[in-house]
Amino acid sequence: MKGKITLEEAYMTPEMFAREAANNKGLYASPTYSKKWDKRIVDIAGERLKTMEKHGCGYTVLSLTVPGIQGIHEQKEAEAEATKTNDWIANEIKDHRDKLGAFACLSMHDAKQAGEELRRCVTKYGFHGALLNDFQHAGKDGSDYLYYDQPAFDPFWQVVQELDVPVYLHPAAPADYMFEKQYKERKYLIGPPLSFANGVSLHLLGMISNGVFDRFPKLKVIVGHLGEHIPFDFWRINHWFEDIEKPNGMVAKKTLAEYFNENIWVTTSGHFSSATLNYCIDQLGADRILFSVDSPYETYRDGCTWFDDHTQLGLGDKIKIGRSNAKALLKIGDYVDHDAPVTK
Repeated sequence: MKGKITLEEAYMTPEMFAREAANNKGLYASPTYSKKWDKRIVDIAGERLKTMEKHGCGYTVLSLTVPGIQGIHEQKEAEAEATKTNDWIANEIKDHRDKLGAFACLSMHDAKQAGEELRRCVTKYGFHGALLNDFQHAGKDGSDYLYYDQPAFDPFWQVVQELDVPVYLHPAAPADYMFEKQYKERKYLIGPPLSFANGVSLHLLGMISNGVFDRFPKLKVIVGHLGEHIPFDFWRINHWFEDIEKPNGMVAKKTLAEYFNENIWVTTSGHFSSATLNYCIDQLGADRILFSVDSPYETYRDGCTWFDDHTQLGLGDKIKIGRSNAKALLKIGDYVDHDAPVTK
């Protein structure tokens, strides 16, 4: 299928790579494997564009990889780094806007400032929203964690709703006492095997149960990896929300399914399983699912070959998931192969 859109595709600036790469080697994968993405993580419009074309991807939305700005605990440094990085990626993609877009990276120390930077990126550069690498590290040593489900972040969500752009809630690695208590003795569960889904599902369910979507009913949030395990626990979560928790004062006013039907989208990033995709379509509907790869940690070859040749979707659902859902959600105009015919 030509004209696919992908939107969980990572980058680092060369400066960040030099500073951060050594810290992350061996955290999610062996150094031997991680070498495969070292070069690709700083590539913006070189080999990346060739690979996209080879595998039928017409448009890619780039986002700053983990830990990104959320890993910077000092507020002024984080805010300056976010602005600098957004300016850098805007310049890198400016001659390829028919193929490349970007999500803003943001410091989340101050909700008002985060909203202002997002507004600047959307209005000045045409960014498609923001991607946040889970909670914001704060405090003297970074061990204070800022979650965005608290009323203090309402000024930020107000701007997001006003701009009518989505926020991608992306995982980050466990750190500090979370690492020491939970993952130090079971480090092979860090990242895609478990910790990523645990972190984001906690944050997203916090946003639901603490009423963020009730205060901002038109808010749009994206999560990757086919919903970070939440769709597979739908009945159980909703049973406790509806039958037990809400009578005890939970803020959320709607059912879990209603929030996913009205406010939340999931992507296929790094989760290339037809059985799982079919389950999520049954639970959420094809309108709420977006194709993505999770490059360079996963390959366009694996993700696109799976989607194109092995999903056995109906034509309508393939077009929705492959491109039209994302095109509408992200307000993407004409791009390479945006109207290419799809026959299977």
